[in-house]
Amino acid sequence: MNWYIAKIVYRIVCGDGNHTAQFDEQLRLIKADKPEEALLKAQLLGSREEETFYNCNQQLVKWQFVNVSELQRLSDIVDGAELYSRVEEKDNGDSYELLVHEKASRLEKMSLSEILATA
Repeated sequence: MNWYIAKIVYRIVCGDGNHTAQFDEQLRLIKADKPEEALLKAQLLGSREEETFYNCNQQLVKWQFVNVSELQRLSDIVDGAELYSRVEEKDNGDSYELLVHEKASRLEKMSLSEILATA
Protein backbone atom coordinates (compact mmCIF):
# COMPACT_ATOMS: atom_id res chain seq x y z
CA MET A 1 0.00 0.00 0.00
CA ASN A 2 1.09 3.52 -0.76
CA TRP A 3 0.08 6.90 0.64
CA TYR A 4 -1.00 9.67 -1.72
CA ILE A 5 -1.91 13.31 -1.25
CA ALA A 6 -4.95 14.30 -3.27
CA LYS A 7 -6.07 17.88 -3.79
CA ILE A 8 -9.87 17.90 -3.71
CA VAL A 9 -11.49 21.09 -5.00
CA TYR A 10 -14.95 22.37 -4.03
CA ARG A 11 -16.78 25.41 -5.36
CA ILE A 12 -18.62 27.38 -2.68
CA VAL A 13 -21.84 28.99 -3.88
CA CYS A 14 -23.78 31.22 -1.52
CA GLY A 15 -27.34 32.32 -2.25
CA ASP A 16 -27.88 33.03 -5.93
CA GLY A 17 -24.14 32.80 -6.60
CA ASN A 18 -23.82 36.49 -7.45
CA HIS A 19 -20.43 36.86 -5.73
CA THR A 20 -16.75 36.40 -6.40
CA ALA A 21 -16.09 32.76 -7.19
CA GLN A 22 -14.88 30.85 -4.13
CA PHE A 23 -13.10 27.52 -4.10
CA ASP A 24 -11.89 25.35 -1.25
CA GLU A 25 -8.79 23.28 -2.02
CA GLN A 26 -8.27 20.43 0.45
CA LEU A 27 -5.22 18.21 0.69
CA ARG A 28 -6.28 14.72 1.75
CA LEU A 29 -4.27 11.59 2.58
CA ILE A 30 -5.35 8.56 0.56
CA LYS A 31 -4.09 5.00 1.04
CA ALA A 32 -4.13 2.85 -2.11
CA ASP A 33 -2.17 0.22 -4.02
CA LYS A 34 -1.86 2.26 -7.21
CA PRO A 35 -2.51 5.82 -8.46
CA GLU A 36 -5.73 4.91 -10.29
CA GLU A 37 -7.22 3.53 -7.08
CA ALA A 38 -6.10 6.61 -5.12
CA LEU A 39 -7.71 8.92 -7.69
CA LEU A 40 -10.99 7.00 -7.59
CA LYS A 41 -11.02 7.00 -3.77
CA ALA A 42 -10.36 10.77 -3.71
CA GLN A 43 -13.13 11.43 -6.25
CA LEU A 44 -15.60 9.35 -4.22
CA LEU A 45 -14.59 11.17 -1.05
CA GLY A 46 -15.09 14.52 -2.76
CA SER A 47 -18.54 13.55 -4.01
CA ARG A 48 -19.64 12.16 -0.65
CA GLU A 49 -18.59 15.30 1.19
CA GLU A 50 -20.56 17.76 -0.93
CA GLU A 51 -22.68 19.78 1.44
CA THR A 52 -25.67 22.12 1.41
CA PHE A 53 -26.76 24.20 4.39
CA TYR A 54 -28.15 27.59 5.39
CA ASN A 55 -25.77 30.21 6.75
CA CYS A 56 -26.55 32.66 9.57
CA ASN A 57 -28.25 34.98 7.02
CA GLN A 58 -30.54 32.12 5.92
CA GLN A 59 -28.84 31.95 2.50
CA LEU A 60 -28.42 28.54 0.95
CA VAL A 61 -24.73 27.60 0.79
CA LYS A 62 -23.55 24.79 -1.47
CA TRP A 63 -20.15 23.11 -1.41
CA GLN A 64 -20.02 21.52 -4.87
CA PHE A 65 -17.34 18.95 -5.65
CA VAL A 66 -15.40 20.09 -8.72
CA ASN A 67 -12.78 17.35 -9.05
CA VAL A 68 -9.41 16.06 -7.88
CA SER A 69 -6.86 18.40 -9.41
CA GLU A 70 -3.59 16.88 -8.16
CA LEU A 71 -2.36 13.55 -6.91
CA GLN A 72 1.12 12.90 -5.50
CA ARG A 73 2.53 9.70 -4.05
CA LEU A 74 4.38 10.02 -0.76
CA SER A 75 7.64 8.13 -0.84
CA ASP A 76 8.41 7.96 2.90
CA ILE A 77 6.53 9.12 5.95
CA VAL A 78 9.25 10.29 8.33
CA ASP A 79 9.70 13.33 10.55
CA GLY A 80 10.16 16.35 8.30
CA ALA A 81 9.14 14.52 5.10
CA GLU A 82 7.87 16.80 2.34
CA LEU A 83 4.17 16.14 1.90
CA TYR A 84 3.32 18.61 -0.81
CA SER A 85 5.00 21.23 -2.92
CA ARG A 86 3.75 23.71 -5.49
CA VAL A 87 5.46 26.71 -7.04
CA GLU A 88 3.40 29.90 -6.84
CA GLU A 89 3.84 32.81 -9.25
CA LYS A 90 2.53 36.13 -7.99
CA ASP A 91 2.48 39.54 -9.65
CA ASN A 92 3.55 41.18 -6.39
CA GLY A 93 6.11 39.07 -4.55
CA ASP A 94 6.46 41.51 -1.66
CA SER A 95 2.70 41.40 -0.96
CA TYR A 96 2.76 37.61 -0.98
CA GLU A 97 5.67 37.51 1.47
CA LEU A 98 3.87 39.98 3.73
CA LEU A 99 0.78 37.76 3.73
CA VAL A 100 2.89 34.72 4.67
CA HIS A 101 4.48 36.66 7.57
CA GLU A 102 1.08 37.88 8.78
CA LYS A 103 -0.30 34.32 8.83
CA ALA A 104 2.81 33.07 10.65
CA SER A 105 2.48 35.85 13.21
CA ARG A 106 -1.13 34.87 13.91
CA LEU A 107 -0.05 31.24 14.40
CA GLU A 108 2.69 32.26 16.82
CA LYS A 109 0.16 34.18 18.94
CA MET A 110 -2.31 31.29 19.12
CA SER A 111 -2.26 28.55 21.73
CA LEU A 112 -1.81 24.95 20.62
CA SER A 113 -5.50 24.17 21.19
CA GLU A 114 -6.52 27.13 18.99
CA ILE A 115 -4.16 26.01 16.21
CA LEU A 116 -5.56 22.46 16.26
CA ALA A 117 -9.15 23.77 16.29
CA THR A 118 -8.57 25.76 13.07
CA ALA A 119 -6.99 22.81 11.25
